[in-house]
Amino acid sequence: MNLQHLKYFDVLAREQHYTRSSKLLNVTQPSLSNAISTLEEELGVPLFEKKGRNVVLTKPGVIFHDYVTRTLGILDEGIETVTKISRGSGFISFAFLPVLGTTYVPKLVHAFHQANPDKEISFDFHTSTGVTNEIIDGIKNMNYDIGFCSYLPNEPSIEFLPIASQELVVIVPLNHPLAQFDEIYLEQTQPYPQIGFSKNSGLRSVIDNAFKKNNCTYQTVYETTVDQVIAGLVSQDFGIAVVPNMYILKHLPLKTLRLKNPETERSFYLATNKEAYLTPAVINFKEFVLAHSDPSEIIY
Repeated sequence: MNLQHLKYFDVLAREQHYTRSSKLLNVTQPSLSNAISTLEEELGVPLFEKKGRNVVLTKPGVIFHDYVTRTLGILDEGIETVTKISRGSGFISFAFLPVLGTTYVPKLVHAFHQANPDKEISFDFHTSTGVTNEIIDGIKNMNYDIGFCSYLPNEPSIEFLPIASQELVVIVPLNHPLAQFDEIYLEQTQPYPQIGFSKNSGLRSVIDNAFKKNNCTYQTVYETTVDQVIAGLVSQDFGIAVVPNMYILKHLPLKTLRLKNPETERSFYLATNKEAYLTPAVINFKEFVLAHSDPSEIIY
């Protein structure tokens, strides 16, 4: 069924006059008549009947016009939406680790909106359970346009760009032998059971590598993917842990110890799918983030 014919039908249904309709459509009257005849042949019913010098819709014509009106309306809406997208407006599906949702992401998105007051850009925020794998899977499946997460090796289709860092610290119960210190070396944690991150957490490899670089090891008694849960377990004397220095640590009954070892930080990355089309709005946001981020900046 020809879309142009549907538009002809819609105009004729409204004007109820072939001459006026053909002038509005800028087509000849025979061309308009042929289009309507073709539609009627396809549908197997007459759509119009004569009424004096005018034409009016038949009952099937009235029913069909209702559907055509809605169809053309939805099509016009779609054209308008895609046109806005091409001009930089649109929708951004954005996934990030929960630790970034307190201050870092809200401030960044607020600044982005202020820098783009003429664009209609909305965000659909997604926070994972603390597992970078979930964010990367969502980006690869095109459920998310962009993500803030840890780096994952062996992901050739994903572009990882560093945007910020977070200090790693040791947390211990208040009554723990290490609680007498304010700073320690990572090696000093070896004799004590630890609560670690699960293997599917992006932080697991970060902490494993930190121990490896300092020629030491650790043994976990419990594992989880969520850093806040680890902090809660430490505060209740389930063990000690190496975690990012996050805001919640100030509000739990535990001791936070700085690390004397160099390069004991985790990095956050902006992740996008190299193989997916990125809308102008997503590209604009990506460029804004990179222009306003410092990979060496330590966030909490």
